[in-house]
This record gives sequence, C-alpha cells and structure tokens, in this order.
Amino acid sequence: MKKLKLIICLSAFLLIFVGCDKDFVEINTNPYQITKLDPGIIFAGSQRIGSGGRNQIVQQDVNPMNTGATKGFSLNYDNASGGSWSSYNGALKAFSHVLDLIDAMPEEEQANYVNFRSILRIWKAYVFMRLVDQLGNVPYFDALKAYSLGEDYFYPKYDDAKIIYEDLEKEIREAIAAFSPNGGFVSADLFWGSNGSAPTNNATAQAEQWKKLGYSMLLRMGMRYSRYAPATAERIVKEAFAGGVILDNKDNVFVIYDGTFYNNSGNNGLITGNPNFNYVSEPFVNKLKNTNDPRGKYLICKYEDPGALLSGAPNFKLEDQRGVPIGVDNTQLTTMGESHPVSGFNFSQWNVWAAFGRLNRDFWLTSSQNLLLLAEAAHRGWIPGGDAQAKEYYEKAIQADMDNYTLLMSDVKMGLEIAPSITEAERSAYLAHPDIAWDAANALKLINTQYWIINVYVDGLEAWNNFKRTGYPELKRNEYDNAFWLGDGSFGDGFPRRYKYPQTEMAENAANYEAAVAAIGGKDDNWVRIFWDPK
Repeated sequence: MKKLKLIICLSAFLLIFVGCDKDFVEINTNPYQITKLDPGIIFAGSQRIGSGGRNQIVQQDVNPMNTGATKGFSLNYDNASGGSWSSYNGALKAFSHVLDLIDAMPEEEQANYVNFRSILRIWKAYVFMRLVDQLGNVPYFDALKAYSLGEDYFYPKYDDAKIIYEDLEKEIREAIAAFSPNGGFVSADLFWGSNGSAPTNNATAQAEQWKKLGYSMLLRMGMRYSRYAPATAERIVKEAFAGGVILDNKDNVFVIYDGTFYNNSGNNGLITGNPNFNYVSEPFVNKLKNTNDPRGKYLICKYEDPGALLSGAPNFKLEDQRGVPIGVDNTQLTTMGESHPVSGFNFSQWNVWAAFGRLNRDFWLTSSQNLLLLAEAAHRGWIPGGDAQAKEYYEKAIQADMDNYTLLMSDVKMGLEIAPSITEAERSAYLAHPDIAWDAANALKLINTQYWIINVYVDGLEAWNNFKRTGYPELKRNEYDNAFWLGDGSFGDGFPRRYKYPQTEMAENAANYEAAVAAIGGKDDNWVRIFWDPK
C-alpha cells in the first residue's frame, strides 16, 4: 500500500513538472535584465575618479583646524593616501571588467576594440603613474589579476617603483603604436567620445587625441627623471616632443559636469563640507598680490560668512586678500584675534563663484602644463630652440592658463558680477612684471613657480610632484613643531616626499605590505623618497 502511494505521488509530481517545464525558461527570465553591457560605460566611470585640486604640502591650501595637516603631515597623519588608493582600486576594477568583456567577445568582434585596448593601456598608465608618484612601490604586475584569475592574486605583491615606471613607458609607447583607423570608436569615452567633453565622431580623430595624451604623459614622465637620470629624461622628452603633445587648450583633457547628475566633487566639497576649514596660504596669496596676478580674482576671495560661501557678496579685490600663515593652527589664530565676526577666520578662501565652482570642469592634463615643461626642456637644451624658444613656451603657457579662466567662468553659471575674461592690458602688465618677465638666468624658478600657480585648480598633486622634482617655488618649511622637524636632521628640507600606505593594506595585505616597507628602508613614513627624487 505504501509503495502504491509513493508511485502515485511521484507520478503526479512528474506530470506537474513536465507540464511546467514547457515554459520554464520563459517564465523565469527577466525581460528587463541587461544581457549585454557596453565596456565603454564601465570605462567612463573610471574617468570620473577626480584629478585632485589644491595641495597643503606645497602651501596652496591651509586647514588650520587639522593639527596633523598643520604640522606638515606629521607621523599621526596616516590616511592621506586613502582617497587615491580607493580611486586606484576603482579604476583597476573598471580596467579588469572591461578587458574581461572584450576578451569574452567573438574574435570577429574584437577587431572593433583594438583602439579601446590602447586607450585602456594609456589610462591605466596615467592612474599608476599618479599612484607611484604619491607612494613609491605599489602592487602593479599582480594588481589586475585577482579580478580575472581569482584568489591566488587576492594579496598582490608590491613592485619596485622604478621598474613600474619603465613598464609604464613601454605600455604608453606600444599603445600609441597600436592605434588603427579601423580599430573601432569608443563612443562612451568621456574625453573624446560622442558625448565627451570635446567630442569626436570617428576612430581616427579619437585616436589622435589619445596619442597626444600618451605623448604628453611621456613628456611628464621624462621630466620626472631630470635630476635622477638626465640622459633618460632627454631621451624620453625628445620622443614625446617629436610624437606631438597637447599644445592648445582645445586639446585639454577634462571632464564636464551638468550640476544635476554630477558635480565637481572637490569643488562641491568646499561648499557643502566645512567651508570655514579651508583657507588660502599666505605664500600663495602673497605671490598673487605681489605680482598683481589677474588670475587672482578668479582664484581667491573673502566672504561675508566663511561658513556659507554662497551667501552675501564676496570681495574679489586682490589688495584686500590675506593668506593664513604656514604652521599656525586654529587656537593660535583665535588668540591672535583673527576670528571672523560671523564664523571661521578673517582670511581668504577659494573662489567657488569662479575657478572653484561646483560645475567647473575637472582637468586631467592641460596645454599650460605641457608648455611649461617644454620651456624647461628647451632651456636645458633637450629640444630645439634654446632660451628664445623657452621664453615663447613660458609666455604662451601663462596666456593659455589665462584663457582657461574664460572657460571656467562659462561653466559656473552662477550670475555673479565678475569679469568673464582677462584683458590684454592685464596680460601684458603681468608678463612685464619684474618678478614674472622672462629671465634665462632664473628660468627654472620662473617656469616652475608658474607650474605651482597653474596647478592650484588643475592638479595640486602635480604641483607637489613638480616641487619635489625642482625645489620650486621657493617655500619655507613648516615650523609648527620644531622639535619634530629638527630631530636628528633626517627629514631633509622638512617637506614630505610621499604619502604613507593606507591603513587598510596593513590589515588586508599584511605580508606584502611588510615586505614593501622593508624594501623602502624599513619605515613607512612621509620622508622616504620616490626613486626619481634623490637627495
């Protein structure tokens, strides 16, 4: 009897199952799910990771509320690299996923992604170069493998910074050579895709723009070697110059924001975070004032309320601006009677109505940066023209940067009464100023001080890297804590040379972190120098 019941139950189940199986796949398939993902969409996300403005180490930005930063990145300042590391991880995930999608395509389809592979190689080189310049040795050769090859690579080893640089040079060169007119157009590219910041509409035009970016990166990379290995520097710079770097603002590399879905996150943070924590340094303000720099009104101002930057009418007059002294914290400022009658302190802040507007474009690389590097290369004799050509590049760089403020003002759209552009009279007066006018005997100082000014809104990290390379602008070290700075004299000039590794690495990749620290001398601190930054 039990056996008969079991047979009846099984028969009934099979009848139901067979009946349902007819439409099983159709019933259990979501008609709205994504079945094919455009790799370009994933890549575009990595182009929004942020280039990073204003730098405290090279005394552009001051946060007197942050004692760790006021001390000049003391031993207690551990997390400076956290944002960069997160961005790096996000970009790597994007690269890996895009490559996996391309590799999974039928072979005949992959021909349309030849150029995309070159774009990925150049962009990956950009990201890694920035990371090496901040930290030194980092995971590189194993860094992408965990996403595609699994748990054997969950804990990537760190690679020597010099070897990474050499491989990045190779990657850029090979990527440039691999571009093809028939290699496919990447529509989603935020720089030069169909709806990019400076759109193109065909593979050839897009490839030419990426080649210029690639050669521009080689130019920057070559100049990094200027003290460490001048012959290597000259070789790479000559190759970049001959290949063709970005020399015009129309070719600048940037991302634009619509104010609805995306804002410039760094600039928006000045408004929505703690506005009265961020001030302009005394050295930077004084440089603008002492040379009557016409860019000053777009960069800095005073507010009626330092804690509410969009309320009231800002004061843009350069003669009224005042920077926070280096090495002075909030307690000292209060004692000195520098408190603002509303909130914060009575010092200049960044102009969120102009150069630091939340709708402003995020620059990755500009013609002004390249022109200044070429000015130095010509002065050194690495490219043709000598000092006469160096002077032309130098002045053209300043003019190009001034032109950028017209573009920035067109982005802001906040209705404030401020000049939309810098006049010819202002330009001529500035270029003729005794502290600015070209002087071959002071070429390196002039060129690299301008690099510092230009990169205050373009890329503060690049200002720091160039300061490490050249020693310009001439800045006095932070003396907030003399006992800490002077010590046994092992801290050199008192300016941090790198960021520490993020604390997450100590917990998540401990063995390789410890090996990396041993490789750089046994101490993970701010005074270890990147290979191209020798004492």
